[in-house]
Amino acid sequence: MSALSDNLVTFAILAYLVAMIGHAVEYALGNARTRVATAAPVRELVGAGGGVVPTPPAPVKSSPTDDRPARRARLAGLIGVGATAVAALLHLAALVTRGLAADRMPWGNMYEFVLTVTFIGVAAWLVVLWKRPSLRKLGLFLTLVMVLLVATAELVLYVPIVPLVPALNSYWFIIHVSTIVFASGIFLLGVVPAVGFLMRSGYEQGKRSFPYILAKRLPGAVGLERLTFALHAFAFPIFTFAVIAGAIWAEAAWGRPWGWDPKETWAFISWVVYAGYLHARATPSVKRNVATWIAVLGFLTMLMNLFGVNIFFTGLHSYGGLD
Repeated sequence: MSALSDNLVTFAILAYLVAMIGHAVEYALGNARTRVATAAPVRELVGAGGGVVPTPPAPVKSSPTDDRPARRARLAGLIGVGATAVAALLHLAALVTRGLAADRMPWGNMYEFVLTVTFIGVAAWLVVLWKRPSLRKLGLFLTLVMVLLVATAELVLYVPIVPLVPALNSYWFIIHVSTIVFASGIFLLGVVPAVGFLMRSGYEQGKRSFPYILAKRLPGAVGLERLTFALHAFAFPIFTFAVIAGAIWAEAAWGRPWGWDPKETWAFISWVVYAGYLHARATPSVKRNVATWIAVLGFLTMLMNLFGVNIFFTGLHSYGGLD
């Protein structure tokens, strides 16, 4: 089962790569349409004196719109969506087989945690896309994130299956970690439209330098900003519950609810930053791009908590599995 899980992760990465290429093709072609111009033939009339009198130039007529590039772009986008769905199924199968091989929930180290968070993110993306197909072009950025994170998990964070450390053998393991994983996955998805909004907003204001030019074919800035807010407003209460559940678990396991362990500290920092985003978003005097930058900062603190704390710090939460 462990070997099968490893192979499924590899196939999932390849499927995400295919999805990214499909979305990139759609993004490059955009809504291109070509129109072929044709002119009616010039007729000549014979005048009364026998001379040839040319008629005025015939008006240029346009042939029906050639929408083949647009159809190809749409087909590439649909292939991207289909490949994303296949990748998500492979991703889920990898998690299930990893859990069966370990005889526990697959959340015991950084490798398993990243795999689970990314799966939640892509599953949430497919739900959003089902509700709002017009956001399909965001798929390029979402699949890029999936390729980078899942490949990093396999190539850098991978560890063989080992039993849980004694402190994790508790029913709180499922309660606390499942909610942290779920909220983190939604925050991961939320940062994609957040960055998209910042680029698209600049593009709509006339900025044509990098990276604003990348947002040329993204959906409108207003819609991206609303999606960013909706995802963060949904994830924040779950994240709050996860932090509280962690404190209750810490009281039962270590005899204190909070000890400013590095991971606890950074979880609190993330909570404060995301609370600050929601407060800024609800304040009319705060510009939308300023509030969105706070959301991006919040995700950076989540990355610090996941990678930085596990790699560079030691504490009671040092379950990364890396040497």
